[in-house]
Amino acid sequence: MKTTETRTTWVLDPAHSELIFKVRHLMITNIKGEFQNFNVAVESNGSDFSNAKISVTIDTDSISTNNADRDAHLKSADFFDTETYNKITFESTELNKLDEENYQLKGMLSIKGIQKELVLDVDFGGFIKDPYGNEKAGFSVSGKFNRKDWGLNWNATLEAGGVMVSDEVKLNAEVQIIKQV
Repeated sequence: MKTTETRTTWVLDPAHSELIFKVRHLMITNIKGEFQNFNVAVESNGSDFSNAKISVTIDTDSISTNNADRDAHLKSADFFDTETYNKITFESTELNKLDEENYQLKGMLSIKGIQKELVLDVDFGGFIKDPYGNEKAGFSVSGKFNRKDWGLNWNATLEAGGVMVSDEVKLNAEVQIIKQV
């Protein structure tokens, strides 16, 4: 008799998760920002995350860099155009287990109606049962991409040479997910 693995659904624990980005500014420092509202849904084979299906939805209007003027500019048509494109999405196509703690995640990132593949590094932090009896899993996710590939083209040339904002965006996320029963 053939047995089939039970699919397990996991949902984001937003109180213990973050989605951060860094971009080089004036060619001399990195400026940090975050998306404060995002959701992650995971479907795995039990507690095996190999080939899990992962969906991420990010509210573009929740971007925050701790600077109101910069946030307004990022929400404008120069960057995310949040009035027209209120969501960024990521749908996994592959999650390959490299060893007990490391995975490579491939998927389609969609920003401003432009969909392209993005590859991310994933460090698996492990499983734990929280004080309330919830089974949780934790992940650290990192990667980088060229923002212009997704139509985030605004920039300014500096008088001394170089540009105001680098093309490379570095992503870092800390994600806790909760097993659904």
